[in-house]
Formats: sequence, C-alpha cells, structure tokens
Amino acid sequence: MYLVSQADRTIGRGTATVVRKAIAGGVDAVQLREKHASAIDRYELGQELRELTREADVPLIINDRVDLAVALGADGVHLGDDDLPVEVAREQLGADTIVGRSVSGPEAARMAETAGADYLGVGAVFATGTKNTRESESEIGIDTVAAVVDAVSIPVVAIGGITTENAGRVAAAGADGVAAVTAITEADDPAAATRKLCEAVEAEHEVASQ
Repeated sequence: MYLVSQADRTIGRGTATVVRKAIAGGVDAVQLREKHASAIDRYELGQELRELTREADVPLIINDRVDLAVALGADGVHLGDDDLPVEVAREQLGADTIVGRSVSGPEAARMAETAGADYLGVGAVFATGTKNTRESESEIGIDTVAAVVDAVSIPVVAIGGITTENAGRVAAAGADGVAAVTAITEADDPAAATRKLCEAVEAEHEVASQ
C-alpha cells in the first residue's frame, strides 16, 4: 500500500497528519508529490515526512525531483515522462536508492525495467481527478495492468482511481500493490482506510498463492 500525498485533498488536515495516520494503518511507502507547491515548501514538508517515515521504517519516495530526494535523504524518487531518465537519476542517487517509473503499457514498462527502474507505477487504471493525464494514459484498465505484470519482472504498483472497492481486482490482475491519494487523504479515518486497502490487496495475494 503506497500513499501519494496531495495537501489540497486532505480536507484541511494537512499532509503530515494524513501520513501519520496512514503509517498507523500500515502503509508500506509514502510518496511526497505536492506538484503545485514551491520547492522550498516541498522541502520543508519533506523534512517533516522524512522524520515520520524514518521513525516508522517506511520508505519515503520523492516525486519528480532528484535534487529534493538528495536534499532530504529520501529512500527514492519516482519519475514520469517529463523527468530525468532512469539511468541519470540512478547516477545521481546511487545503486541503493529506489527509482520508480510511471508507465501506462507493456512497451514502456519493458523499457523502464531495462533502464534500471526498481518498480513501476502503472496507470491511471481508473478515472482520477488528482492528476491530469494524457488520453492514452487515462483509464487504461485492469487488462493493461495484467499485461504490464506479464511483461516485466520488477514490482508493479497500480495507481489511478484506486478505492477499497476495486483494489482487490487490481491485485487479482497481478499488481504487487496499489497506490492511492484520495482513498486515504479524504477518508474520515485515514488509518482505517489504509488498513482496508492493505487487507483487500493481501486477500487477493493469498488467493493467488494457494
């Protein structure tokens, strides 16, 4: 279970509060996104999240910004089409840092794996209002997630419109995990919402392993 932050979707509670509750609910990774915040605001928030995640032994991933990942001592960076290439980020961050890559199909997934990505964020699986995506990257569906899983050997995390109702279906398609924004950030109880998402994914993985 991978939480992607977005302060304006926290119903006034703020990202740090939501992250703290998600950690209590068992989240496996936290991504600092906050695309509309300035670099200094992201850095200051990142310092707070770095402390929270370090204490909980939860990886902190920085969206887009390799420089912020270095400055914060983050565990990794997540890259999209408009960001540095995976190989360049790896050179800057070193072999032990996590490098994730957004993809929306098998061909891009294979290229990212060959370039050295540690995991893939695949989506947007369903309709989402938290990120503007190109038409070819919108509502790609569960079948495309399954095709990406078949195409690569690195972990696949499905993102885009993930809820407690559909997380299990995505896991059943082979995704190693799911990433969510509003399913956690806008939940009345972010800890409980995180727990339910984790349980939905784990239940499908248990079925698949039988």
